[in-house]
Amino acid sequence: MLWAAILVASVGCYLFKLAGMSVPAGLLARPAVQRIAALLPIVLLAALIAVQTVSSGQRLLIDARLAGVAVAVIAAWRRAPFLLILVLAAVTTALVRWWIPGS
Repeated sequence: MLWAAILVASVGCYLFKLAGMSVPAGLLARPAVQRIAALLPIVLLAALIAVQTVSSGQRLLIDARLAGVAVAVIAAWRRAPFLLILVLAAVTTALVRWWIPGS
């Protein structure tokens, strides 16, 4: 059953990619489509970060992760290098968890 699901998902992904490749070039050249295509990955990544930051299973949860993301946003706004942003976020999250056990 699992292999059947994997095969169906693989065929679905292939067909989805094939449908994307068959979109006319004139449609892709429109400014609105190009603007949406440029912003869509940012929006999807922001939504993924938001969901992973403030949820645990089916519950909303505010804990140390939110402090780490806040520090990462500030560091990104200040144009810090990406690796430094990751380190600052991880250290902040660890410090908040150490300072406030259970968070």
